[in-house]
Amino acid sequence: MSKLSILILSPAVASSNNGNWRTAERWQRFLAPAGPVRIAQDWQGEDIAAVIALNARRSADSIARLHRDCPHRPLAVVLTGTDVYADNLAADLQVQHALECASHIVVLQAEALRRLKPAQAVKARVILQSAPRLLRHDKSQRSFDLVAVGHLRDEKDPLTLMQAARQLDAQAGLRIIHIGAALDPALGDAARRTMQDCPHYRWLGGLPAATARRWIARSRALVHMSRLEGGAHVVIEALRSAVPVLASRIDGNVGLLGPAYEGYFPVGDAAALTALILRLRAEPAWAARLQAQSAEREPLFMPAAEAGALRVLLADMLSA
Repeated sequence: MSKLSILILSPAVASSNNGNWRTAERWQRFLAPAGPVRIAQDWQGEDIAAVIALNARRSADSIARLHRDCPHRPLAVVLTGTDVYADNLAADLQVQHALECASHIVVLQAEALRRLKPAQAVKARVILQSAPRLLRHDKSQRSFDLVAVGHLRDEKDPLTLMQAARQLDAQAGLRIIHIGAALDPALGDAARRTMQDCPHYRWLGGLPAATARRWIARSRALVHMSRLEGGAHVVIEALRSAVPVLASRIDGNVGLLGPAYEGYFPVGDAAALTALILRLRAEPAWAARLQAQSAEREPLFMPAAEAGALRVLLADMLSA
């Protein structure tokens, strides 16, 4: 391979259709003008100019081998949500070793910087992810659709949405659309039971990313219930579609929406989420305020901004 080539380490493959893969694919496209960019799950000893590793924990083996065999090779380690928030970051030896090996550290929203040690923070920068703009076409739709997008697993806390659906009356036109594959079969069973009991709740299972994006763009709000998150791309997609978000108050959401945003509810609090849904429907002025707050953040997530930040990162890596 050319010595100007770039390797993006991604623990996910295309069939995963998850955040790591979509980030890797997008960054490959943004960095392509600089030279050949390859996505792989591990480093196989090839000669490359620079390496960007997504997910410090799951890319730890390749990071360690690369640092051992090529200690001066520019290496950026990107901390994803599970790296930063799933466990005690300071006690995770795999992640800590990956950060020691890194010449550069990237986090995906500013709140994550607070989790780093001073020596790590010196090497760190924030690169906000992006999404193309996609506005809904039918603003006069009769149904009042709320959409949640995320595979059914504990970190995404789908049960809180299902509990909220059970607390809501089947008000005229109100629908909760839940998109995501059942990675936990028990959660899939819970979604099917909720559909049987609550006609206004619809679980659509896993859908292609473009289809899920269209559902978000047509909705009145995105609901994002996660317990753990590094900076969800679906939140960014909602902002780029002028759709407000009802979000759990966790660092990954606050880092994207801002601390003053009014659409938060406590993690796992179905009653609080229900209250926000009812307020969004009953108070057009408050809904407009959420949309205005979202619009203030939206320019941060333009593709040109992310591409520019990546080009600066690569230039810094190569100059170092």
